[in-house]
This record gives sequence, C-alpha cells and structure tokens, in this order.
Amino acid sequence: MTVDYAKTLTAAERVITTSDGTKISTITMGSGTPIVLAHGFSGDMHGWNLVAEELVARGYKVIAFDQRGHGRSTIGANGLGSRQMVDDYLAVLREYDVSNGVLVGHSMGGFIAIRALIEQPTAIASHLRGCLLMATFAGDVNRKNLQNRVQIPLIKSSISSKLIRNRVMMTILAKSLLGDYKDKDMVSTMVDGFLESDLKPLVPILTAFVDESRYDQLDKVSLPCTIIVGTKDKTTPPFHTDDLHAGIKNSKLVRVAGKGHMLNWEAHVALVDEIIALAS
Repeated sequence: MTVDYAKTLTAAERVITTSDGTKISTITMGSGTPIVLAHGFSGDMHGWNLVAEELVARGYKVIAFDQRGHGRSTIGANGLGSRQMVDDYLAVLREYDVSNGVLVGHSMGGFIAIRALIEQPTAIASHLRGCLLMATFAGDVNRKNLQNRVQIPLIKSSISSKLIRNRVMMTILAKSLLGDYKDKDMVSTMVDGFLESDLKPLVPILTAFVDESRYDQLDKVSLPCTIIVGTKDKTTPPFHTDDLHAGIKNSKLVRVAGKGHMLNWEAHVALVDEIIALAS
C-alpha cells in the first residue's frame, strides 16, 4: 500500500498573533479530547498527517500548529528561542481553550515542551492532563553523539546553504533519521521538505539544543508523561530517553523496535496508541 507522506492536513487555517507579533499558523480537526501536536526542527504541522487522521478517526480533536519560524508561522520581535516558543505553546493552548488535553512533542517539539513543563507547571496543568515526549531530549544533544556533532555545524556553517540544496546529501541525511526500513517515498518526502526549507533563521534553536540542558531540573515535572523512542534513533539516542525517564517521576518509557527518529511516519499507529492511553 502506497502512503502519501506529503499529504497536507485539510482544515481552515487559524492564525494566532502572540504578544511579540509572531503569527502562529494553526488548524484543528475532529472533536473530543484535544490532542495538541508540536512538530520537530525544520518540519511543519503537516508532518503529523498520518497521526492526525488516525486520531480523528478514533474520536479525538487534533490541534496542530507550525512552530515559530517554521512553515507558515513567522518570527516576531523577540526572535527565536526556547523561551519564546514556550510562550507560543501557551498562546495556542489559550486560544483553543484547551482543557484536559494531551501535548505531543516531537524532537524540538519535546525539547520546548520540557521547558514548559518545568517553568510553567501551573499554566500547563490548567490545560493538559499529560504530555507525550517523542524522540526528544532535554538539551545537551551533542553528548555522545557524532551524528549531531557533524550535522549541526554543517547547518550552521557558511557551506550549509550549498549542502542543503544538494539532493544527494539531503538523501543521506533523511536516511540517517530512519530506522531499519528506509521507505523510499518517506525519504523522498523528507528530502523535498529539506530542500524547500530556509534553515538559516532557525540557527538559534539549534544552538539551544547544544547549549541548554534541563536534565537536572526534570524532578520539577509533575504532569504525567509518556516517553517514546525508536531503538534505532541516531538523532536522539535512547540514552536521552533513559535520562528523561529517570528524571521525570512516574513517567512511562516505550521503545519501538527497529524504528528511528520519525515515529510519526515509521510507527504512527503505535504512537497513536500511546497518545490515547495517556489521554485516557
């Protein structure tokens, strides 16, 4: 069966203007318990296409948005950084009047969610019953990780603009994000996304992945959390999720055998099962 990984989420766009003038592009679909989907670095809300459709089919409301500086969302006067993006999460939760919902954060999305859980526990708890942290980290991404030590400087360096327009190089990068099975349509969709993205404005959040660390603050997280990771994830090696699980009280850790960093496509049904378990 052929899967259209490039399929866009079909719902009317709703733009939220934050206090610093950032315009956050959002959509909502379905009804029921709200599930808020926060995508990873260089992606956009449409990367949740398979997950969103499955959730709606199972009777849940999906709220998805483009992170600041990604997709159709802009960067406001306060620039790009983890603190500003926490404010964006709260703006989305307030705009949709989310109550008793679940936040799902993929990679960068989870990194921002962790800061929100630590620094804004009361505000977050007023909207959410739980958080699913997918293929993510609490910072310090270069630790014991050659792939990140190579990739991040390439994106940040002056030669990155040339490499990012090279389809062969981007294909190698896309395959490195996947687990044992490198679906050609999935790889092609990822490469197209890389080639269409302007990553230069996103350098500050890449820097934050390396320079910031909240592993020593995880004991401040009180919201129920499920942590999920593919056993073949090279971008977020399983030791990151081990540390998250050890630091976040009463968290649940799920490993998906043979899968990589893109569980939203590689194992979307297993991911949805865990979201629903948390929402229940």
